[in-house]
Amino acid sequence: MPSRKAALKDLHQSKKKTQRNIIFKKLLKKAEKKISALISKKDVEKIKTEINNFFSQVDKAVSRKILHKNTAARKKSRVMKKIKKISS
Repeated sequence: MPSRKAALKDLHQSKKKTQRNIIFKKLLKKAEKKISALISKKDVEKIKTEINNFFSQVDKAVSRKILHKNTAARKKSRVMKKIKKISS
């Protein structure tokens, strides 16, 4: 247990941030799994609606510093590559 007030406050803040990050990472993983499932089903119409949600989740993660911008770009690129493969 921290002995100073500032250290105690920092401990509380880091716990809150950790919880928030865990929740957001779960949402991101769900969106990613949903896109993967639609890609495996080759359902192009539903993919078009869900891709915006996925990109939005990834961009929010970058803005909240949960994901690095290059990681986000890589995720988006890989998904788009798979989508183009099944749509052509």
